[in-house]
Amino acid sequence: MSANKIVLKIVSISFSILILSLLAVGLYQGGKAAYGFGYRVFTEPAVDLPEEGEDKVIQVTAQMSDKELGDLLEKKGLIRDANLFVVQLKLSSYAKKIKEGNYTLSTSMTAYEMMQIMSAEEVESTETEE
Repeated sequence: MSANKIVLKIVSISFSILILSLLAVGLYQGGKAAYGFGYRVFTEPAVDLPEEGEDKVIQVTAQMSDKELGDLLEKKGLIRDANLFVVQLKLSSYAKKIKEGNYTLSTSMTAYEMMQIMSAEEVESTETEE
């Protein structure tokens, strides 16, 4: 065998090993990110501790999509990740049940607690006028 063929074969094998190594690292990092996101769907804590919570008022409209609602909540500092909120909403029993209106939410609430408030049935006042 000539020296050129041997060098070409070594370079070819080295390139193949490099590509396979990069593919393995990419798959590992992608799997790790996917697992982390999936884990957060069910375990994401509130933004603040209960004693540090700050109330924020938001307005939900009937035309608002789940993504727009997530973006609004993230912009107000009520959640960390709008995309995570959209997935949580789609997987929850509150999907398609968010009602329009003005809501006072706290940074110490979890996303599920916020969904529960925004999808609650309207409570009629039981007070009587005197």
